[in-house]
Amino acid sequence: MVAVPRPVDILLVEDDAGDVWLTRDTFEYFKIGNSLHVVSDGIAALRFVRRQPPYEDAPRPGLILLDLDLPRLDGREVLAELTADPALRDIPVVILTTSDAESDILRTFDLGAGAYVTKPVDFDRLVELVRDLDGFYLTVVRAHRPPATATRTR
Repeated sequence: MVAVPRPVDILLVEDDAGDVWLTRDTFEYFKIGNSLHVVSDGIAALRFVRRQPPYEDAPRPGLILLDLDLPRLDGREVLAELTADPALRDIPVVILTTSDAESDILRTFDLGAGAYVTKPVDFDRLVELVRDLDGFYLTVVRAHRPPATATRTR
């Protein structure tokens, strides 16, 4: 018998209110049973995953959707902090950004990103993206993630 995966908490790190609204709306459209938590800058993202004030009661995210161009601490620095921390490096991180620069793509993969997606400019493409995330990251990857104590090798 195959176990049915439980919903995971998703952390969206995004400073654009319109993108946050579209993402929430798309999750509701698909009736995705995952909780979507949102922070708007890199410092808040690290506080959330580390359960530092004001996020002491925050759940551990099973997936992080991370923009690169963030205030206070950019997404590249957030990703570097996440992958350097043995307690956090097993959380899958999908880069979701407007940049399609090859240097950003290569750097974020080098830092340990699980995927890199250029933000869709219209609702239909965003719907496709969320459907793909639901089908892949929220089922396949979650079912095959290494334990939190595993060490990433490159």
